[in-house]
Amino acid sequence: MSGLTHFDATGAAAMVDVSEKPATAREAVARGAIAMAPATLALFMAGTARKGDVAGVARLAGIMAAKRTAELIPLCHPLALSRVAVDLTPEPEANRVVIEARVKTTGPTGVEMEALTAVSVAALTVYDMLKAVDRGMVIGEIRVVMKEGGTSGRFEAP
Repeated sequence: MSGLTHFDATGAAAMVDVSEKPATAREAVARGAIAMAPATLALFMAGTARKGDVAGVARLAGIMAAKRTAELIPLCHPLALSRVAVDLTPEPEANRVVIEARVKTTGPTGVEMEALTAVSVAALTVYDMLKAVDRGMVIGEIRVVMKEGGTSGRFEAP
């Protein structure tokens, strides 16, 4: 399985051995969005949804999810995270909320999965808290937009 790191020589799934890799500063930024009806976005922006402060709860859910990524993704390494920040930015012109997560650590492996997990769970939390008024919300565009550190260096999405 040339180029794929999560498989052994026989093709079986395997956790990557990072024991010989040096600990370096690592950072990743992921971004996604949740589209919704204009009235739903107005509730989000006003903070008057029946379940409370949607942005605040989703931010906390994203942070908690980043810290538990290794429990959710089978071959992820448990990491000591030094920073997790989750921002939710309404875009009224597009009837959506953009969610961005920035994760940092110093260690032998990157934090892309933690950033992606933070965005995903924050978006799911927004959906959960607003679904009573809008079951047609669409979660998408979740991707790594930047990663830095390690031997592969810096990546920025075009």
